[in-house]
Amino acid sequence: MRRAAFAVAAGAMAVSLAACGSAKESGGGSSSSSAKKGDNIKVGLLLPENQTARYEKFDKPLIEKKIKELTNDKATLVYANAKQDASTQNQQVDTMITNKVDVLIVDAVDSAAIKNSVQKAHDAGIPVVAYDRLAQGPIDAYTSFDNETVGKTQGEALLKALGSKAKSGKIVMMNGSSTDPNAAQFKKGALEVLQGKVNIGKSYDTKDWKPENANANMEGAISAIGKKNLIGVYSANDGMAGGIITALKAAGISNIPVTGQDAELAGVQRIVAGTQYMSVYKPYAPEADAAAEMAVNLAQGKSLDSVAKDKVDSPTTKQVPSVLVAVQSLTKDNIQDTVIKDGVYTVADICTAQYKAACDKIGLK
Repeated sequence: MRRAAFAVAAGAMAVSLAACGSAKESGGGSSSSSAKKGDNIKVGLLLPENQTARYEKFDKPLIEKKIKELTNDKATLVYANAKQDASTQNQQVDTMITNKVDVLIVDAVDSAAIKNSVQKAHDAGIPVVAYDRLAQGPIDAYTSFDNETVGKTQGEALLKALGSKAKSGKIVMMNGSSTDPNAAQFKKGALEVLQGKVNIGKSYDTKDWKPENANANMEGAISAIGKKNLIGVYSANDGMAGGIITALKAAGISNIPVTGQDAELAGVQRIVAGTQYMSVYKPYAPEADAAAEMAVNLAQGKSLDSVAKDKVDSPTTKQVPSVLVAVQSLTKDNIQDTVIKDGVYTVADICTAQYKAACDKIGLK
């Protein structure tokens, strides 16, 4: 397991939050009994995996930077990555409780499996911010993207790419992991757009979001549907799109649209090259900033009203104060105005020697 990194600031307070009572039916329960604290707070950050490039490259540094900014560089960040293991993440929560963190930011590996650990943190008086995935248990706040809109954005892009050929064959739906509630929301949004307008030949819930699992599923789909009948693939994220496109190439299939999500560098390069049609650009800075601000406010016993303008219901907690961030479809036509403009990547990052000719062709210089 990746060793947890500790960014230690001087003068961290040793006093833990007073214990809260039993779980409440509405969000924000722990914050009401939090003792007032200054900037010397200890924030626990638990991210789910390192298969997807975003978590280590974007989420962690962005959250850490904002926490330091909000606390005049006095906060302590305690970090761990579960590497896609729910049991490991539950153990990490126990460690955070033992370390007396003042607040937890948790991106759950498994939204249901984390429930008891969220309850333990709650019982220890530690507020929990659910990050990117809506964890079960008495969470106090939540931030993510509008996940159904993500799915709709993917579905609309796929329909646009298929055009008049939308009913001429079959598509494959490569959905995310069944343990991730976001995956169900992506699928729901996509189906709202696609049902009745395309023929879905095969649909998979891809274990752990792993590209190799998507690759195996795609090989099975090609065998079942037939190469000549396959006209497009709904892929819920870029990592799986990579595995899908590898399977398509191995079968001699090209020039069919494949969707994605996360605007990973490899995904953007495939879009430039024309092997992947689109991705969903999710600006991580607003999501990370919201998580950091809610966490600091909760640790300091402050209201979330100025940050969280939305309310979201989880399967176990109602009216959770939430921040939902908007998304954007990314194609070869707007790479310059999205990931490059926002400083996520430079042209040099994208247009390596392998992709230089393709970049020149679309005017990316």
